[in-house]
Formats: sequence, structure tokens, C-alpha cells
Amino acid sequence: MTNFSHTDTSLSEVHQSIDTTTGKKTGFRKILSFLGPAYLISVGYMDPGNWATDLAGGSKFGYTLIWVLLMSNLMALLLQGLSARLGIVRGRDLAQANREAYPKAVNFILYIFAEIAIAACDLAEVLGMAIGIQLLTGLPLVWGVSITVLDTFLLLFLQRLGMRKMEAFIITLVAIVAISFLIEIIFAKPDLGEVALGFIPHALSDEALYIAIGIIGATVMPHNLYLHSALVQTRKIDRTDAGIKQALKFNRIDTTIALNLAFFVNAAILVLAATVFFKTGNSHVAEIKEAHRLLPGFLGNLAPKIFAIALIAAGQSSTVTGTLAGQIIMEGYLSLRVNPWVRRLITRLLAIIPALLVIIIYGEDNADGLLIFSQVILSIQLGFAIIPLIHFVSDKKTMGNFSINTITKIAAWAIAAILVFLNLKMIINEASGVFLTGSLIAKSALSLAGLLFTFLLLYIIIFPWLDKRKKKASIQMHADINTIKELVIPQFNRIAIALDFSENDEKLLAFALGQGKQQTRYVLVHIVESASAKLLGKESDDYETRKDQERMDFYVDYLKTLGHSAEGYLGFRNRSKEIVRIVKDINADMLVVGAHGHTGLKDFIYGETVNTVRHELKIPVLIVNV
Repeated sequence: MTNFSHTDTSLSEVHQSIDTTTGKKTGFRKILSFLGPAYLISVGYMDPGNWATDLAGGSKFGYTLIWVLLMSNLMALLLQGLSARLGIVRGRDLAQANREAYPKAVNFILYIFAEIAIAACDLAEVLGMAIGIQLLTGLPLVWGVSITVLDTFLLLFLQRLGMRKMEAFIITLVAIVAISFLIEIIFAKPDLGEVALGFIPHALSDEALYIAIGIIGATVMPHNLYLHSALVQTRKIDRTDAGIKQALKFNRIDTTIALNLAFFVNAAILVLAATVFFKTGNSHVAEIKEAHRLLPGFLGNLAPKIFAIALIAAGQSSTVTGTLAGQIIMEGYLSLRVNPWVRRLITRLLAIIPALLVIIIYGEDNADGLLIFSQVILSIQLGFAIIPLIHFVSDKKTMGNFSINTITKIAAWAIAAILVFLNLKMIINEASGVFLTGSLIAKSALSLAGLLFTFLLLYIIIFPWLDKRKKKASIQMHADINTIKELVIPQFNRIAIALDFSENDEKLLAFALGQGKQQTRYVLVHIVESASAKLLGKESDDYETRKDQERMDFYVDYLKTLGHSAEGYLGFRNRSKEIVRIVKDINADMLVVGAHGHTGLKDFIYGETVNTVRHELKIPVLIVNV
């Protein structure tokens, strides 16, 4: 089938859409041209999932988990820097690099894990926004969750505006969150000496470890590693060593500023919870809604409104970046591109369904527990994103002079080891209850899952080292073409022309004649759509049917006077089905059809003929805009 236009916005269309190489950009303006990607990344570091874990940590354990936040932020700075390095140097995002390096079966599992991580992340955004809406309006949480499906279309609108405007929108929302918590902290007046003691690391109880893992998962998120490696490619850079070195430097500045801002917001939430709740004996306040309810008594009536607005802003900004990450993962692993709003709708539904089930079955009080659990799921996925990333940026063959040095390698592998160890310890702690009281089936299933988890982790660690002997094949963005074979020019012997008997007919006839040769036979098709014709079909003999037959005869005779072979057919009832039926019956080898540019409501009112027809036919379809 012939396709002459494409209106969907795919993520690849924004690659290198911002030019940093123009000579007019120097000094501060040059730096500004690189700033942006890390702010989109930082959104994920202050989403509603972070709120839930930070509130739980601060209200239950005071300031003692601030060091976990700091450690998470330092990990994030290094890992996001490695992700940006991969994108800048190799021009690959993490998903594409994985597709190059690992076998198909392993890549499919990594893809599923990445999708689970995005669904878990989006679950946090859904619940956070729904809670924010409830706090502002009093709307039940079930309705708030349902309303969040409407933001599906926000990403499509933002992508149409361009990458710079999308970044500006996200940065504005991030600023709302940051300013909101600055105001909250000023109201709370924490003891800075006690806050400083919270930066000293110490051993964690099982409950504190669970919250700490949630904090790490909410901070160092796997989908952000995929996202950063792709977003840095929106900047067109000079591909020389000097140009790449400059891009790495400016992206390092971008990442440092953005992630430290995210650290400030997370620390502010934890300190706020510790000051307002833990220090006043309200250590049970581990839920967002409970925190909001108790805030007025401690901080005044303005605080809860600021709290709710910041929560909605955090959820909305995170939902945009989560969808972008989903596009990157799907395109990178599967080389599959779908319409952004379809991708958004799929992601959102995967998050809404479990959220609604938990709220309906277990009640609204379990929403925050689900939030923290979603962040733990994210943390468990981390090893499967971090380990391949370290392998890729360490490879001198593909990274050249820009492979990471020994100190950075040691730090990166240490981070990976710490995260994997903490996750395994947490999983063992949580699973111990099942092995003590669970059924044989539950124990067997858990054991099997643990073995598969461990085997896959070991495989992705070892495989790149074992596979270094083999020559790597680059991923195929398109099918291989070495030479163009002799082109076979098609001869159209029977061209069908779908006419609507309007002023557009002349244009359609002219285009059809342009496709044919002397021996081509032209078959004119028109569908009678009067009420009588829809009811009686070809038995109809109303005024419109007779006039349509006269018009058809006139066109056929006209083509014959020009020396062409022509015939005409009238169809009845369903326009699309009749055109397809007639075209197939006469064995036409091309169809010429007009497109009126109807969209949305007009398609619903008038009917969408072109798309229906072109999907039903296996012959070339020439769509003429009229």
C-alpha cells in the first residue's frame, strides 16, 4: 500500500533537534543550549513515590535516614553521568545498547523488567496525583485515579510543541515543587544541628531497611537511565573529540544542578516529616493524606494547600517523563514505534488497574503502602539496568578515549554491588515469612523466582566479558541494503477511482490518468448514500440514484472521448465496504481516492473512509488531498 504522509510524533524525531554547534552560541548561551535533559530526569527523583518513602522515613525514624538520601543522590549523580556518556559518545540509548550486546531472549526479559519498572513508577504518579486532587477537592480517591487517565493527551500536545517547550513546562513544575517545600521548611523551623547528625551512616533495622530500599528505588530509578541516554541525543554536537568532551562537561553541570535540586526537595520532605511529626510524638504519620491532615495544626492553613499543589505538580511532571522512557524502551528493545498517545494510554492503564483494585478491595488507607511497594519494585529492577550500563561505558572498543577510568569503574561496580546486596537482603527478609508459614506452592514459586532472578543477574554480569571475542554487529535501524536491484516499474492495467461527485472529481481523474498508460482501463466508483439507497441497496430508484447514474455515464463517456477505456459502477449502503468490494470484484491493481482532511469529530460525523479502505486492500492506494 502506498502511504504518502505521517503525522504521528515518534521520539526519534527530536534527536539532534537542538543545535549546540552554531557559532553564535558562546559562553553562557552555549551552556544553556545543553541544559534541559537532566531537569527532565530530576523529575523522577521527586515524584509522589519519593514523597511516600521520605514521609515514612522522616515520621518513623526522624532525621536518621538523611544519609540514605545523600548516598542515593551520590549514586544517582554517577549513574546518570554514565548514562549521559553512553548517549553522547556512542549515540545509543541504553535499550539500543542492550539490544546490540545481549541475545534476544535475555533482551526480551530485560524489556519486560523495564516495562514493569515504568508501570511501577506510573503507579506512583497515579496515586500521588489522585491523593493531591483529593486533598484539594475532597474527591474520593477512586475518582481521582480515574481522572488521571485524562493526562494521557498532555504528552502528545507537549511533543508537538517541541523539546525546548516540553523542558520549560517540566522545569516550571519542578520549580513549583521546590518553592513549595522551601516555604514548608521555613514554617517548620527544624533543628539544623540534629539534621546534620542524620548525615552519619548507621546500621538499619529490618523496617528501616525496607524504607531505605524504597528511598533508593525512588531516587535511582531504572527508567531514568534509559531516558537520560536518549535525551542527551536531542542536542546536536560537534562529533570531534573536543566537541564530545565539551558536551560531556556541560551535561555534567546540567546533571549536578538538577539532581542536587532533587536532593534538596527529598531532604526537605524528610526533614519536614521528622520535624513536624517524629519530633512531636506523631511517628505513626507515614501516609501522605495523614500528613496533610495534621499539617494545619503545626504549620498554619496555607501549608496543606501548598502541599497538595506541589504533589499534583510532581505527579504531572513525572508522568510525562515516564511516558518518554516507555517510548525509548519500546523503540530500543523491540524497534517498535507506536503513536505516543497509544503508548501513554497503555502505560497509564497498567498503572490505573492495580491502583483501582487495591483501593476498591482494600480501601483508601492502603494507597500509601502501595506507593512504597512500587518504589521497592523499582529498586529491585536497578541491577538489570546498572550492570549493562557499566559494561558499555567501560568498553574501550566502542567508547574509545571516552571509556571510564579505573576509579570510576570501581565506584560504579561498588554502587551496583551495594544495591544488589541491599535488595537481596530485603527480599530475603520479606520472603522469610513465606518460608515459615506459607504453603508448599508458595515456597516453590518463591524459590524458583529467586533462582531465575539470581541466574539472570549473573548472566548479564558475566556475558559481556565472555562475549568480547566476538565481533559486535550494530543494531539495525533499517533493513540491510548493499545494492539496489533492478527496479521493476509497475504497469497499472486497471485503476479504480473513488468519486464523490463533487468539484473534486476533476482532480481525482487527472491524478488517475497520470498513473496509467495507453492500455490502462479506468473503473469509476461512486457510492449512493441516500436514505432509500441505504435501505434498498441496488433496488433503489430514487431521484439521487438516477442523478448519480447520469453523472457516472457522463464521466465514462468523457474518458472515452479522450481515447481511454472506462466503465462505471455504483455502490450502495456502506461507503467503505462497497468501495473495497467493487475494487476487489473488478481486480483493480490501484485505487485513487480523495482525502478531505476530516479529523476527530468530523470523522465521527461523516465517516472515515480512507483509513478503512487502505487497511482492507492489498493494492497501492493513491490518496489525493482535495
